[in-house]
Amino acid sequence: MPPMAWWSRTQGLAEQPKKSVPKGIWTKCERCNATLYEADLDASARVCSSCDHHFRMPTEARIELMVDPGTWQEHDRHLESGDPLAFRVDGKRYADQIKSTTRKVGAGDAYRAGTASIGGIACEVGFFVFEFMGGSMGSVVGETIARQFERAVEHRRPAVLFSASGGARMQEGVLSLMQMAKTSAARSRLREAHVPYIAVLLHPTTGGVAASVAMLGDVIIAEPGALIGFAGPRVIEQTIRQQLPPGFQRSEFLLEHGMVDMVVSRRDLKKTVERTLRWFERGGHAERRTGTAFEDGEPPPATD
Repeated sequence: MPPMAWWSRTQGLAEQPKKSVPKGIWTKCERCNATLYEADLDASARVCSSCDHHFRMPTEARIELMVDPGTWQEHDRHLESGDPLAFRVDGKRYADQIKSTTRKVGAGDAYRAGTASIGGIACEVGFFVFEFMGGSMGSVVGETIARQFERAVEHRRPAVLFSASGGARMQEGVLSLMQMAKTSAARSRLREAHVPYIAVLLHPTTGGVAASVAMLGDVIIAEPGALIGFAGPRVIEQTIRQQLPPGFQRSEFLLEHGMVDMVVSRRDLKKTVERTLRWFERGGHAERRTGTAFEDGEPPPATD
């Protein structure tokens, strides 16, 4: 009879019960793999304390971060998307998809606009809602942005737009592509009226949004590491059959090549937008911005 093993899984040492970490308490950084306490991450504007990686931020938290407390007055949240093409994908109707997303995220489609103040300066401010179908731009988004710019012209208030989008919404076909022209035309009215427009590019800003209103700011600010571009890197590599340079389509790459004016940490974003607005108040002229410099006066001061 063979000798009995001194230990076995069934009769050996008692196993200690595994302790599970409650969901939503800890988060692992996507860049450095540091384990972060969710409460601390929220307190630091969802920026990793170890490597400065910028996590995606919920729109509601973004609004609270950027506008002065008690000043947010939202407009046009009653607008709803139609289904002009009777679009279906995998047997699911687009109209049903809109309804289910609205129940999860809230009304207002993929863009929220309102009147608020930033550092005491009254503005017309808008935020793409990435949680709503990837921040895709359909007819409602285009209309809401156009109305925001019209209010800015009417009341002589600067316009500030925070973009985070996967591009045009395919479920609305050519109607979604028309929003590129619509928002760009509305933006041109700001230029004609000499009303400043600040564009803030978040991760990701791609597709038709990047190819239109997001890149038309008098001053263009980007968060660190944000993906910004029209087509995705893999699509470009497959098309041109070449390997792209490191960091291609990231904020820092675009800054180096003159496509954005500043790359600013989220912790400094509000005070940077405020400084830029005050620079315009002191006599900066939106209509004379060149691609690389400001012809009238000094550019807005960079953050430390």
